[in-house]
Amino acid sequence: MAQADSRALALGVLAGAAGISLAIVCFRKIGAGGGGRVLHLRSNADHTAGSLGLQTGQAEVLDRLGALIHCVSELKEEVKALKDALPHLQDNVRDQLRGRSGDDITTRKASTLHRTLTRRKKASASATSEGQSSEEAESEGGYITALTDSEEEEESDDDRKPPQEPVDELTALLQKADRLHSCNGAEKAQGLNALLERKAEFDQKCQYLWRLSRAYADAHDFAVDLAEKKSCAENGKKVGEEAISINPQCAEGHQWYAILCGLLSEYESIQNKIKNGYLFKDHLDKAIELKPEDPLSYYLLGRWCYAVSQCTWIERKVAATLFGEPPSATVQDALQNFLKPSLLI
Repeated sequence: MAQADSRALALGVLAGAAGISLAIVCFRKIGAGGGGRVLHLRSNADHTAGSLGLQTGQAEVLDRLGALIHCVSELKEEVKALKDALPHLQDNVRDQLRGRSGDDITTRKASTLHRTLTRRKKASASATSEGQSSEEAESEGGYITALTDSEEEEESDDDRKPPQEPVDELTALLQKADRLHSCNGAEKAQGLNALLERKAEFDQKCQYLWRLSRAYADAHDFAVDLAEKKSCAENGKKVGEEAISINPQCAEGHQWYAILCGLLSEYESIQNKIKNGYLFKDHLDKAIELKPEDPLSYYLLGRWCYAVSQCTWIERKVAATLFGEPPSATVQDALQNFLKPSLLI
């Protein structure tokens, strides 16, 4: 009899939610014995009640998980909105520094903050109504407060930043000239006209003059007519001479004056060609002395050494007659200067 009761109790536990049907089967197997039937029915009823309680607990957990997923979705939307707003942050800061639309920016920030707080409160209320504890709601409210304080600190830091000084006209012109010089194609030759338009204003500035000399060199490269090329070289050399007379310590002034001397020597007689060659070497050495890390100067010096190594016998005799001693350089000297920039890196 005891064995039959144990079997009935085990089957009742395994049945779970099967309930009454399994209890009837177990009752028939037990046979006679009213006390055993009552004990078995009570055990089965208790287990059924426990199963119903477990299902209720699972439903509550699912409700809370649903509320949590809803809050996470809201947070993802706010992060996405923040990412979308970041590209326009620079424009907003620039407008604020320039003193324009200050009130509009403040209104937009207040409106954004108000929408954030409203959405947070709705999410918190929804989570609380679906089973979220009051402690979790208070924690979320604390997060909102911390976020608001950090935003206010960032705004105060932006307010303390000094306003940017406007770029003066000369600096803007020089930046434009540098940009055009770095371009390729016909746009590069536009730098000469852009600088010549302001020559009357800045013709006493060395930084302007050596860039004008460089612009003449760029225009020389794009010119098609031989007379136009020679004119660009002559004008560029004159401007370069003015630049180094105003500031003899400007490395770029000496460098581009040397370059224009080299360009002009292509259209001169042998005598003037050799004279310009000496000027090229002297001012290039000065540029290297003032700015030894400039690789362009070593490249130009390498070209000069190679050109000298290829001089004809007549050119050497003319140089010796005019200057007492002709210039001397070898192909090896040219190679060393060509490789010098790689050693500076």
